[in-house]
Amino acid sequence: MRLVPALSLLLASVAAQPLAAQDTPATYHRAPDAIARILEAPQTPAVALSPDHRTLAVLARENLPSIANLSKPILRLGGYRIDPATNGQAEVRVQWLTGLTLKDVASGREVTVALPAGTRFTAPSWSPDGKRLAMVAQEPTGLTLWAATLDGRAAPLLKGVNMAFGSAYEWLPDSSGLIVRTVDAARGPVPAATTTPAGPIVQESTARRSAARTYQDLLASSQDEALFDYYFAGTLTRVGVDGSSPTVVKPAGLYRSFSVSPDGRYLLTERLKRPYSYLLPAYFFPTEIAVSGIDGQAVRTIVDRPLADDVPVDFDATVKGPREVEWRSDAPATLAWAEAQDGGDPKANVPFHDRVYLQAAPFSAAPVKLADVQKRYGATYWGSDGFAMITDREWRTRTERRYAVAPGARGEARLLLTRNYQDQYGDPGDPMLEANAAGKPVMQFTPDNQAVFVSGEGATKAGAFPFLARMPVAGGAPVRLWTAKAPYYQPVVALLDDTGKRILTRRESAKLAPNYVIETVGGGKPQAVTSFPDPAPVFAGVTKQSITYKRADGLPLSGTLYLPAGYNAKRDGPLPTVLWAYPAEYTDAAVAGQTVDEGNRFTRPRGISHLFLLTQGYAVLDNPAMPIIGANGAEPNDTYVKQLQDDAQAAVDAVVNMGVADRTRMAVGGHSYGAFMTANLLAHTDLFRAGIARSGAYNRTLTPFGFQAEQRTYWQATPTYTEMSPFTYANKINEPILLIHGGADDNSGTFPVQSERMYAALKGNGATVRYVVLPNEPHGYRAMESTSETLWQMTDWLDRYVKPAALKQTASK
Repeated sequence: MRLVPALSLLLASVAAQPLAAQDTPATYHRAPDAIARILEAPQTPAVALSPDHRTLAVLARENLPSIANLSKPILRLGGYRIDPATNGQAEVRVQWLTGLTLKDVASGREVTVALPAGTRFTAPSWSPDGKRLAMVAQEPTGLTLWAATLDGRAAPLLKGVNMAFGSAYEWLPDSSGLIVRTVDAARGPVPAATTTPAGPIVQESTARRSAARTYQDLLASSQDEALFDYYFAGTLTRVGVDGSSPTVVKPAGLYRSFSVSPDGRYLLTERLKRPYSYLLPAYFFPTEIAVSGIDGQAVRTIVDRPLADDVPVDFDATVKGPREVEWRSDAPATLAWAEAQDGGDPKANVPFHDRVYLQAAPFSAAPVKLADVQKRYGATYWGSDGFAMITDREWRTRTERRYAVAPGARGEARLLLTRNYQDQYGDPGDPMLEANAAGKPVMQFTPDNQAVFVSGEGATKAGAFPFLARMPVAGGAPVRLWTAKAPYYQPVVALLDDTGKRILTRRESAKLAPNYVIETVGGGKPQAVTSFPDPAPVFAGVTKQSITYKRADGLPLSGTLYLPAGYNAKRDGPLPTVLWAYPAEYTDAAVAGQTVDEGNRFTRPRGISHLFLLTQGYAVLDNPAMPIIGANGAEPNDTYVKQLQDDAQAAVDAVVNMGVADRTRMAVGGHSYGAFMTANLLAHTDLFRAGIARSGAYNRTLTPFGFQAEQRTYWQATPTYTEMSPFTYANKINEPILLIHGGADDNSGTFPVQSERMYAALKGNGATVRYVVLPNEPHGYRAMESTSETLWQMTDWLDRYVKPAALKQTASK
């Protein structure tokens, strides 16, 4: 086979009878017309509610980017991908916005913000007083901070915004201005590249454990280090909304994050330092977390930690010393942070694995303990001196604990509940948060201060019906105040008054597109706030139903069955059917067997969704449960293949017994870990006629320090790694398989080489296989051309190998 250029679309096609490899033209295909029309339709706008809940920003979203935009030069440094032309995130990492309308929630009055024609912007953020909306606009040579006012005016505030690390600005608590990370004006020209090395690249480890999972886009040379310094270093600059001249607060540094204290007097910064690592992304680099005055003068260094290359690979492992440092959002200037009491190793036998500390301004007194938590600290919901809520989690058991603390009194933490966080039916909801006067998130208390408002999914077997409740601060179960009613799925977005009587919700049903609605708790007619149309009305005739069935061991399972528009079982008979799934690991069979009816959700496909296959005459069983259970301390993956076989057999039997699926025309597909599942099912069963595997990993020896939910290393669980790898059984795959992979995959563990070597193994063993590389695409494909190509490839593959009635018999596994 001839080699095609690296930036061309590589299609390794394999015909069925006889098997022969051939090249295909390096051009993009347009998806079938019914699919293409949906892809090309405008996207539904995004929204952002102001802190005072009076104004809704309606944000027009750009459609899928072109492959030309996606193929602009980028730099991959320290786990980031940036656009060197603008000093911002690479195109693939940004959802660009193209228009802004401000809508008064009470009256419905709309004002269109006047932005220059062709403006693309991102990162919109309301000022604490709700009077301005800031955003970052893209220009040919950089990024500019803009602000819009409620009367529809917009103006640039500051050029040279540095978004290499992502979020680049924060409002001052009094809304008078912002702190912005800007490009260092004195940085000079880009460090010159050379093809002549200064010397060898040497890495050394001296008998010290330093395991690392498989990361992408890492630094790899001294040139990379110089580029990282050049593009990521920025100054912290104060800019006012009154037109005053910007002033530099902190000189150039690698400020990965920063935040202003609620009283506006202090600045908390997280700054990266050398030496860097070629094995770990930037967030493991040496880090200084410090507090300065809002004028930039140093006040206190909280931690100055070295390169964190000794963190165990366990999911609950963490760095030593203070971490997750933040401002207590309900106090003027008090720091809070967590600190491991086990050296960062969750296997250590200690009574408490984490401790949470507080330290108030002026930060001269010693930190004080707020709480000890049993496992790894999760988060704090701040409320008042008398009540805050802390969470911890343990991955191994999927356990979450919630504690009540009194920051003003600092007594012992009081355990509120312990739960399996995968338990959908038992989810008590999470506190409703609102921005206080300083723009910081705090819990919303009931008027009597005896409870906080919480909202949750309200999952039941009959469906998910989101709710609003009051959770007593003294303890006890939340009391429901409002619950969505069928046929609607209607999560609570915000409380519009202090009593919780008027609430903003996002309402949808199987037939109604999501829109924002004001509900009155206790009764009253809903008030529509938005009226976004159905983005794909051609899809309205598709039927959807949740189905339940049982695995061979009696475990209840479920999935969502979609049937094409106009389908009639008696008239049309069984259909070619695609099972699209993603396995999940559990420690409790009862939780794994929970089923939630999806009948009240509005479904329209976007991007590379497999649901587009419904327009081509296929039935789709979407997300059929594929639980892998490790009960009573057992490791789930030790029986992965057997459980996966049983899960798939139950799903196939269910749709065949309903009379809508043809057992001889079943296909299986998945993305990422779903692709891994697909290859395993083709290797170990004869349930499917063909498979589609997108952006998967197939050889677990290439991810030796853990993957997905597996915490053990290859050397600790060699048989499991080997038996789970479909690469090991490539010679058993005798059904056609389509491999698709983004040529610039950025996901940990799913390097393109995984598909490249799997293709070679399958081809070498005589399989029917096609391997499609999408140039410049990350783990999830973004460009319009790549999206269209993916859907064309999927349709073509299934039309060729699954849709025809005639079936070539293959040898059983």
